[in-house]
Amino acid sequence: MGKYWQVLKLFWSAAIAAELEYRINFLIATLSSLGNLAGSLFGLFLFYRNGYTFAGWSWEAALIVLGIFTLLQGFSASFLAPNLNRIVRHVQEGTLDFILLKPIRSQFWLSTYTISPWGVPDLIFGVMIIGYAGQRLGLKVDNYLLSVVPLFCGLVILYSLWFMLGATSIWFVKIYNVTEVLRGLVEAGRYPMIAYPATYRFFFTYIVPVAFLTTIPAEVMLGRLQINWLIGAALLAVALFWISTWFWRFALRFYTSASS
Repeated sequence: MGKYWQVLKLFWSAAIAAELEYRINFLIATLSSLGNLAGSLFGLFLFYRNGYTFAGWSWEAALIVLGIFTLLQGFSASFLAPNLNRIVRHVQEGTLDFILLKPIRSQFWLSTYTISPWGVPDLIFGVMIIGYAGQRLGLKVDNYLLSVVPLFCGLVILYSLWFMLGATSIWFVKIYNVTEVLRGLVEAGRYPMIAYPATYRFFFTYIVPVAFLTTIPAEVMLGRLQINWLIGAALLAVALFWISTWFWRFALRFYTSASS
């Protein structure tokens, strides 16, 4: 593990140094995040403007979900998109050969090689929204700490799904549209699952587990989630991570290197 931490430090220090050469991008990313956040708040406001509320979800409680969704966007922009979207390019250009020859696990290399600071504004805005809504709801430190576990599980779930889609590039090469479909489905997590009809709630819970990304962590933070859902989130995260590792090894059996 010590070797991997050292490698990770080298990866990220070099990546941040390279990204900060274009500092105006941070301003652009901040403005883009503000625009997306304003659109999300406006969409949520349209539901609540006439006193309507989602069953069991006050305005402040719905803001918790939106804040967690914004955190998720920041995490994706900082860690997932810069790394996992490059898997396709590595396969197309044959540079995956060099990664497979390195003395560290290829999945680790592909998942952590770079980091983008342009997702930081979303992370900050997400914390601000959660802090504001939590203060209005009278949440305590314990509420936030308890939500760390399901939130971490949600991040692992999203990573695992994204990585498996990236691994399919070994067969299909161009899968950019597929990852965009996943990002589009995740957009449903900006609102509580109760906002959708029963059929959609089933789909976003048991088919594409969007509910485990935002709604369930919000329920834990609000102190009203049943323990079986929390256990389910943990088991799903472990299962999907293991499947993503197995699937990558399986996919490599069909990889034809650039030199062969």
